[in-house]
Amino acid sequence: MTASEMPHGGKIVILGAGAIGQLIYHQLSTHGLAPVLMTREASAGSQALEFTDLNGETIKRQAQLIDKSALASCELLIVCVKAYQVEEALQPLLDALSADTHILLLHNGLGPHLAIAPHLAGRGLSLGTTSQGALKLGRWQIKQTGAGLTQLGHGLGPRLTESLRQALLEAIDDSEWCEPILPMLWQKLAINIAINPLTAINDCRNGALIEELYRPTILTLIQEVVAVANAEGIALEQDRLTERVYRVIQLTAGNYSSMHQDIHHGRQTEIEAITGYLLSRAAVHGIDTPANEAIYRQLKSLEQDG
Repeated sequence: MTASEMPHGGKIVILGAGAIGQLIYHQLSTHGLAPVLMTREASAGSQALEFTDLNGETIKRQAQLIDKSALASCELLIVCVKAYQVEEALQPLLDALSADTHILLLHNGLGPHLAIAPHLAGRGLSLGTTSQGALKLGRWQIKQTGAGLTQLGHGLGPRLTESLRQALLEAIDDSEWCEPILPMLWQKLAINIAINPLTAINDCRNGALIEELYRPTILTLIQEVVAVANAEGIALEQDRLTERVYRVIQLTAGNYSSMHQDIHHGRQTEIEAITGYLLSRAAVHGIDTPANEAIYRQLKSLEQDG
């Protein structure tokens, strides 16, 4: 069966070939969806990929890489770049997409959906978040390091077609469609706010945050998130959210957060789409968030020093 004969063959484009982009590529490929990849270099060609799943089985695939000229037939563009890269990566491609192309943002944090909304020109937008873990062993070699929930939902404009929605849910492990999606994204934002910056600042694995000395800070960070979310019309419960944060700390105890890894390797972090987004929304509502502001300043200092 050729790509064009497969369901949605060649019609699903994954923008961004990092660990999560490649993981989603392999999951969709396993279900015969024939996705194609578009990298930062936006060069066309063929590329050998290697994927090791949670059972330790290694699978090799030949991926099709496309450039901007091949976007006209794209039905679904899944954007898997870092939050701070979304606007810069997506805007130059919009004129090459058809008016019916649906866009799915899949990144940590919040904010890019607001930045790109005015430029969608009537296209549909879906939003998502995933807790799946993947590690790059090489440029085109990844290993899945953890299972996790993937939550997708409608954002703006025309809705994703039922066939594409079902195809995604069948292909991506432990995934669900959530309406509305923003409460789910705020919950994930709260978890990232409570864990990621602290692990980067204290140079530790997630599991270290279970220690009592971090608890007052974590509780205050969560309290501020709840206050801002409620002002945004997002109902979050502090006790339930605190339980979830500590559950994630325990489940990912041996992991280094992505923000820790970014600081460790001297890369830009996603702090602007995580704590930075919270601070921007707090300012709109006139809410004081001193704990998050202090963490933000510490992280930005580390980022600049790197």
